[in-house]
Amino acid sequence: MSITAKIDGVAVTTQANVYFDGKCVSHGIQFADGTKKSVGVILPAALTFNTGAPEIMEGVAGQCRVRLKGSDGKSGEWQTYGAGESFNVPGNSSFDIEVAGEPYHYICHFG
Repeated sequence: MSITAKIDGVAVTTQANVYFDGKCVSHGIQFADGTKKSVGVILPAALTFNTGAPEIMEGVAGQCRVRLKGSDGKSGEWQTYGAGESFNVPGNSSFDIEVAGEPYHYICHFG
């Protein structure tokens, strides 16, 4: 997978979404067809995110470790992802993410 470096033709929500005391900051973007994504950064931390809709997390820079929650409610194995790699998160689920060292920059594709 190639790294998405630029996204053209979008509307950007200028007020940032700030989570976990500033350890994760993102901005929402919307395409002309109504598709929504967010672009953001996670600073070094260990966090748990809950999902409503399914998500694809695309790494732009940095590296993270991720543990997905399974349909049985149990957490799976830790997997490492870096720039140019992505992982899928089911809807109505959660995932643990750990970032150490450099911040992890991402694009979150919803639905």
